[in-house]
Amino acid sequence: MSENNTPRILVLNGPNLNLLGTREPEIYGHETLSDVEELCRAAAGKSGYEIEFLQSNHEGVLIDAIHAARGAVAGIVFNPGAFTHTSVALADAISGVQLPVIEVHISNVHRREAFRHHSYISPVAASIIVGAGVNGYVLGVQQLIHLAGK
Repeated sequence: MSENNTPRILVLNGPNLNLLGTREPEIYGHETLSDVEELCRAAAGKSGYEIEFLQSNHEGVLIDAIHAARGAVAGIVFNPGAFTHTSVALADAISGVQLPVIEVHISNVHRREAFRHHSYISPVAASIIVGAGVNGYVLGVQQLIHLAGK
């Protein structure tokens, strides 16, 4: 909860997502991370939620953000980027805080290189959204709000 008791959702983005809009637009589209943040804020605001938004290229920063989220947010929408396929530490952090996490990937990772088919995050995620473009973040926010209402 924020100081004004408004429920919050943490939206986390991993490595290279700061390049959104310019990096491989044929795969990731032309929307920027700023556009994603605006979409998330609008979606959350419709249900009375606020968004905390963070992107980092550093695994430890993401782990620290997950730890800090415990007791502070309703859940996490997380695009771990390439850490999806490599980070047991992020999966352990998610397990440790016992918050619902929605794993989001802009592209359909299952239609891409074989190494992208495995996720260390999926087994600890409440839901997984792949291939919906940046609208996947909106779907993730909506799913968290749905889960919080149960």
